[in-house]
Amino acid sequence: MNPGSSLSFLRQRAPLLLTAALLLQAVFLYGFTRSEITPEHQTLSTLPLQFEDWTLQEENKITEETQAVLRADDLLSRTYVSPSKRTGANLFVAFFSSQRTGQTPHSPKNCLPGSGWVPILSDTVQISLPGRTLPAEVNRYVVQKGDNKSLVLYWYQSRDRIVAREYAAKFFVIADALRYNRTDTALVRIVVPFGQSVTMEDASRNAQEFIQSMYPVLRRHFPA
Repeated sequence: MNPGSSLSFLRQRAPLLLTAALLLQAVFLYGFTRSEITPEHQTLSTLPLQFEDWTLQEENKITEETQAVLRADDLLSRTYVSPSKRTGANLFVAFFSSQRTGQTPHSPKNCLPGSGWVPILSDTVQISLPGRTLPAEVNRYVVQKGDNKSLVLYWYQSRDRIVAREYAAKFFVIADALRYNRTDTALVRIVVPFGQSVTMEDASRNAQEFIQSMYPVLRRHFPA
């Protein structure tokens, strides 16, 4: 290629790239400077004490220190058990009505190691959920602390949208700010312990059955 023609091509592209960058910046600033809509949600504490054959065993206390770190607008931590299962399932939900002031979900991948849990597996799995045509992709995180092991499934949810990957969740924050003028979202995390008489396959099956039982109810607590 002729060097002169290359320079000419670059000179022609430069204004276009600059214009595109300025337009993106303007759109971004417009989306994040408008007065945001913060829709109401159903308080998480009103979640039922039973999902099919899963019954509340314990309302787990959330410390003031944890609340100060998370800065969520609504929090819930409960353990449910089923007579037919040999292990319970902990449900943790953190709802954020807005993410414009730095209040964002904290990934369990960052929080659990700080509590002494060592990761031994990290990937994603597909779960079929009631009312959804396609399976939902969620994060799977297996951790160990001494002889204790736990299966962790988590995702980011805004009503019917379930997102596993952090970068995709951040993309939707921007997209929702521009399109709907809102940035509400929730982190949903399920923890099922296993080991000794309970295999990881048992924990996976129990976790999926619990999620399938509680999902139709939980989704109604998030703004449409």
